[in-house]
Amino acid sequence: MQLAVLGRLLSVGRAVLAALRGSLGALCWSLAPLSLSLPLSLSLPGWRDSVPRPEREREGEDAPPTPTSVNYHFTRQCNYKCGFCFHTAKTSFVLPLDEAKRGLAMLKEAGMEKINFSGGEPFLQDRGEFVGKLVQFCKQELELPSVSIVSNGSMIRKQWFEKYGEYLDILAISCDSFDEDVNILIGRRQGKKNHVENLHKLRQWCREHAVAFKINSVINRFNVEEDMNEQIKALNPVRWKVFQCLLIEGENSGEDALREAEKFVISDEDFDRFLDRHKDVSCLVPESNQKMRDSYLILDEYMRFLNCRNGRKEPSKSILDVGVEAAIKFSGFDEKMFLRRGGKYVWSKADMKLDW
Repeated sequence: MQLAVLGRLLSVGRAVLAALRGSLGALCWSLAPLSLSLPLSLSLPGWRDSVPRPEREREGEDAPPTPTSVNYHFTRQCNYKCGFCFHTAKTSFVLPLDEAKRGLAMLKEAGMEKINFSGGEPFLQDRGEFVGKLVQFCKQELELPSVSIVSNGSMIRKQWFEKYGEYLDILAISCDSFDEDVNILIGRRQGKKNHVENLHKLRQWCREHAVAFKINSVINRFNVEEDMNEQIKALNPVRWKVFQCLLIEGENSGEDALREAEKFVISDEDFDRFLDRHKDVSCLVPESNQKMRDSYLILDEYMRFLNCRNGRKEPSKSILDVGVEAAIKFSGFDEKMFLRRGGKYVWSKADMKLDW
């Protein structure tokens, strides 16, 4: 008699448990669309999947961007004093070479295809040996499709090309004017060296050593009326990147800035007029402030991604400390804008089919 009663009680208990389990399952599914911030992960017997499908799909959508193209400003030191510079010499820190290589290898593992070394002036560190060794490492060891440098050109020697030129895909030289008086006003000069004459010399060295030649120009109040058609066509760069002067708080604007770039700023209409004047230059690649601010992945001297969306540089944690995936989430990088502005192009000199 007692065994029979006990058997009935066990049967009732199983039924109640089954009903509760069904009710809880339904509750989980009904709450899923209301609050994805509260993942329910009850592990009752017989539940094969405790996380609702919408939650799993959302995780895939929030995947961090791929660091396809990275700009590594490994130094802030520079021998020029360009008035609109937005990566100024606020520190003198440079990572040890082995640490820089470790970070670059991490970026390659995360999907990097192109690295651009910049500054400051990248050829200041160890008279160009530091950036040369990084260039060689990225091309020879990491086998990156594209390795490039942005420089003012004043510190580059022919011997550097002879030692490292084979590993470099693109050399971009900053030149804002073909009038030396304007270059002096901007601050793009050191001593008596003629910036424009040096530009032509570097163009020839790039031809001799099969390095694609590029020109970067910042359009500002002092050069916005200049006609550069003839000079650019004569130099025939693979790309002529034309930027609109940009204010970044804490760098070239604001109380704690090392520059006062407000006097260099031009309107969108002024920038458009400059572009229209040079519309027949086939290598012209224009970039307005809107395109620049969110579409570049910038690493500073500590290998921190810099988020410029709020008009100042807000650093992530270093990829050396937290990894690429964790750091890049705070970069503010707009991958769609990067692709829309033509950030991915034929960037390996092996594919350019150029007449050197």
